[in-house]
Amino acid sequence: MSMPHLYLNIPVLLLTFCLMLAASTAQATQTPLFQSLSPKAADLNQYRWHNRPLVIFAPSKTDPAYVEQMAMLEKHKSELAEREIIVLSDTSPNENGTLRKQLNPKGFEVVLVGKDGGMKLRETTPLSTEVLLSTIDRMPMRQARLD
Repeated sequence: MSMPHLYLNIPVLLLTFCLMLAASTAQATQTPLFQSLSPKAADLNQYRWHNRPLVIFAPSKTDPAYVEQMAMLEKHKSELAEREIIVLSDTSPNENGTLRKQLNPKGFEVVLVGKDGGMKLRETTPLSTEVLLSTIDRMPMRQARLD
């Protein structure tokens, strides 16, 4: 390829790169960090290998443990996003959600699911962000990403 043709291709290459970057950014922003867990959700397969779901069950949105947990998580949004955590809340026990039936939480409960789909942590009290983040940081997939 001669030099004049190379110079003509640089704008095309830059445009292609910018479009790819914009598309990947748009895809990343399509998944909000905090979401409600649909009662119809039968599993968390859609997050496998992409996110680490943190599922929070509570009797209501006003449950003191739920309010405390959400406040702790809100303070550390960037650290959660960096670790590809997605927070899924189920605050409607009367809707008998499929995952709620499977996991059978008694009142407030926090469940951390790894990218591989396995349950990594289950607590019945609010989980400190320090414990959450350090648990994830010890996971092999997180270690590999840091190396």
